[in-house]
Amino acid sequence: MADPAEHQTAPYLDALASYAFRGPTRFHVPGHKGGPGVDPALRRALGDSTLELDVAQGVYGIDLGPDPTPYDRAEALAAAAYGARRSWFLTNGATQGNHALCLALAPLGTAVVAQRNSHASLVDGLVLSGGMPHWAAPEYDPELEMAYGVTAQTLAAALAATPEAAAAFVVSPTYYGMAADVAGCAEVAHDAGVPLVVDQAWGPHFGFHRDLPPSALSQGADAVLTSTHKIVGSLTQSAMLHVARDSRVDADRLARALRLVRSTSQSSLLLASLDAARRQLAIHGQDLLGRTLAAAARARESLAAIEGCRVVGEDLVGRPGVAAWDPLRIVIDVRETGCTGYEVAQALERGSDVYVELATHATIVLVLGIGQPVDALERFAHDLAAELADIRRPGAQLAIAHPAASIAGQSAVAPREAFLGPAEVVDVDAAVGRISCEAIAGYPPGIPALLPGERITAELVDYLRRLSGAGARLHGASDPQFRTIAVLAG
Repeated sequence: MADPAEHQTAPYLDALASYAFRGPTRFHVPGHKGGPGVDPALRRALGDSTLELDVAQGVYGIDLGPDPTPYDRAEALAAAAYGARRSWFLTNGATQGNHALCLALAPLGTAVVAQRNSHASLVDGLVLSGGMPHWAAPEYDPELEMAYGVTAQTLAAALAATPEAAAAFVVSPTYYGMAADVAGCAEVAHDAGVPLVVDQAWGPHFGFHRDLPPSALSQGADAVLTSTHKIVGSLTQSAMLHVARDSRVDADRLARALRLVRSTSQSSLLLASLDAARRQLAIHGQDLLGRTLAAAARARESLAAIEGCRVVGEDLVGRPGVAAWDPLRIVIDVRETGCTGYEVAQALERGSDVYVELATHATIVLVLGIGQPVDALERFAHDLAAELADIRRPGAQLAIAHPAASIAGQSAVAPREAFLGPAEVVDVDAAVGRISCEAIAGYPPGIPALLPGERITAELVDYLRRLSGAGARLHGASDPQFRTIAVLAG
């Protein structure tokens, strides 16, 4: 456990800044040599100091030298902040962590139980590793078209039906900020003799303020992903992976898998931003989060007063799959405005130059940061009311309910076999009954409607067409117009 005073330091960032400040002669990569070799327009855009800090791996005093190096100390402080036995900095996002976890826990032919609305990178990880998923269905709200978490009971049933499973993967919180009963899931996973892995990508701030849900590690999870850049303030594409002090995950095996899927030229800028984000969260997290939470509460009151808008979140706690919620997510049900969330988001972009994180058929979602600019948040209700005054229509939007079969999910073959196997492209109507080689989800993200290895149904084809017609983008589809699809040949 680190001395609390140590959190006031940022060892990696400080070592990097010291190297840049000295102005050393650089006969190593990158080729821009700290700025002189870069395009002038890029240099003006990024600034000299950014380029000076862009340093290759392997510099003595930064990530080489006497143990522990500044890099090692930075990761150790992250582990102390999150209450982990060991933490790793990720420079390819939580995606990198999911790939490594699959390689470590689900090698070729190994069965795992996984939440059906897991991030696409988990499926990609199973393609890489050759693991075989057995899906556990999340709870689903057909009116809001929103998936919640997996309940402990559902996870227990899935594990009982898959006694050969080597691990369980769940998501908490969801994109919408709904947190699952992680403690209950951990208990049933451990009773089944398997580790629980929690994708807490959307909750890197959990556990750092009394009004936020507790972290998954504190609730018994064995390994946890936190996508630091999403909320806490590190640079885009940076994240962390943590294993618990008493984890059932082999940390050395996981470390080997992480080396396999990371670049040998990790970005020093991303690593430094993780070190700095940890320091800010550990030292100033309570104050910064407190101010943002207070501003969010005021914003919810203003938004709830807008005709046709309903703010959801806290009212959902207690439903199956929702044990807690994240106040840094503002979810607005706009169906009673007569407009879809897609239309409302587009109006905000065109008329007010405001960009929300997520729009669905039923909702728009705002993601707040640890130090959210309060003025902009307080202004948002006015911007939304002004845009709705121009586009609202009589009546309400009807839900586009997700097909029940795809919420539960059932793989006919392993994702690796479907993704890497011989494929043929056919008309979507002719694909009914065939095995998909593609992963397709209506984006902005919802539940993946189809995964590699799953059988295509007429109900699913109709759903994806209706979703596309409503304004969603079909992420992952080889044909964006959804006229054709790749299926397993034979």
